[in-house]
Amino acid sequence: MTGTLINIGTVLVGTLIGVTVGSRLPEGMRQRVLAGLGMVTLVIGVDLALAWGREDTSQSTPLYVLGGVLIGGMIGEALGIERRLETLGDRVQERLSTTEGSTISEGFVSASLLFCVGSLTVVGSIQDGLTGDYQTLATKAVLDGFASIALAATLGWGVGLSVFTILIVQGGITLGAGVFDDVLQGEALAVLTSAGGVTIIGIALKLLELKDVRVGNFLPALVVAPCLVGLVSLF
Repeated sequence: MTGTLINIGTVLVGTLIGVTVGSRLPEGMRQRVLAGLGMVTLVIGVDLALAWGREDTSQSTPLYVLGGVLIGGMIGEALGIERRLETLGDRVQERLSTTEGSTISEGFVSASLLFCVGSLTVVGSIQDGLTGDYQTLATKAVLDGFASIALAATLGWGVGLSVFTILIVQGGITLGAGVFDDVLQGEALAVLTSAGGVTIIGIALKLLELKDVRVGNFLPALVVAPCLVGLVSLF
């Protein structure tokens, strides 16, 4: 759990810095910060989405990613994952803020998705759980720390609430690392990474205010895509 605790610490520090600095920045400056984060997030998402091209995988790998994203999106839509995340954020916002037009909910949801969707989360947590090697998560923690500064500067301290999501997701994977290590190998891991990259692209589109693709509803793709690889391998 060392890597997860470090990650939580960097996000909290980044949020504190972002809230402190953000209130002193003019609106135009804050919008440029958010746009910059959106563009960098887009590049990261594209890089991860093309993971199959850097791995020794079959020609069917893009189809697994496509199937995982489409099927996972339908499952997420049916379950209303994005709506439930927003509802949770809104409840927290109602309890902790009386300010009209508060962005606590948006900060919580956006940060939770950005910090917990991607291969670094899964691979780093598995390494930490199996071998105690938390270097991957430490690298992720630094990236998340800088991202939290940019997010908190525009969306406020709701970004800091994402530490609970990090604790549950990363901590859960770390504690159950033995199970994931046997499953997420080779093509299955490449497919998971690519599907995660696609969802991160969705986050970037929202940050850039181009399209709200309701990324939360695509989270099941991170499970469905690797499962498709395993299912096909059985035949």
